[in-house]
Amino acid sequence: MDKTINLRVRKEIDRSSELKVLKLKGSLITKGYTEIIHIADENDDFYLNSFSTSSELRKEAEQYLLEYIANNELNTMITVLEK
Repeated sequence: MDKTINLRVRKEIDRSSELKVLKLKGSLITKGYTEIIHIADENDDFYLNSFSTSSELRKEAEQYLLEYIANNELNTMITVLEK
């Protein structure tokens, strides 16, 4: 059964951070965690990004997200939302 992972992404970020966010999304796809990432407006300040992954890959995908966010200093730009 697929599980959904949700990310809150700040709308207004600098160009360098924007490139890091795009690389994160691309790597989620190339690593096989998902095939598509859905993007919706959450409010004036944030986008809601969501993607489905298999139950077997969920923990691995979440760990990858958290490490990427920390290693690229995106803690103020991206939040992994708890279900």
